[in-house]
Amino acid sequence: MATKTSGTGTTGQPNGQKKENPLEKFFLDQLKDMYYAEQQLLKALNEMKSASTTEELEDAFENHHSQTQRQIKRLDKVFQLLKEKPEGKKCEAMDGLIKEAKTIINETKEGTMTRDAALIIAAQKVEHYEIATYGGLVQLAITLGKHRAASLLDKTLQEEEDTDRHLTDIAESYINFQAEEEDEDSGKNIESPSSVSTSYN
Repeated sequence: MATKTSGTGTTGQPNGQKKENPLEKFFLDQLKDMYYAEQQLLKALNEMKSASTTEELEDAFENHHSQTQRQIKRLDKVFQLLKEKPEGKKCEAMDGLIKEAKTIINETKEGTMTRDAALIIAAQKVEHYEIATYGGLVQLAITLGKHRAASLLDKTLQEEEDTDRHLTDIAESYINFQAEEEDEDSGKNIESPSSVSTSYN
């Protein structure tokens, strides 16, 4: 007796369409989430740089801005590998973190080390979110056999971890200590160690 096919392919889907893999859909959704998040972060980093007191932190935010631009291009490549259109999906987490950073700027005094210390914490919260997400995306890509995508995402993961460590180094070098000592009358006259010529004999 002949088997009735009724227009379905070997996958059991109409017209031979491949059944959608829920894990692949989740992976793609998370990529879109980060695509949106990175683009929103680009705008926020400019504000955080402008609000910074020290040159060291300004430079860190400027470098992170350039790094984020490269990471967006890397995500473009991942979408291309997946044969998907690069597009963002609203990321509530990043929106919340950026809102918190803006609140910190509004609630701390301009030209103080306290503002820099607070901005570093805000920036590291962003980094930790990105580290967690990219770390998960790398493992998902490996599980799904998308090893080229995993390699690209891992490069971004390593950059996020390096940025987090660099922000910690800046905070621990002197900013946190000077923030603890400054009074409410402190202002833009604060000098960072790099702007002071010091000789050691």
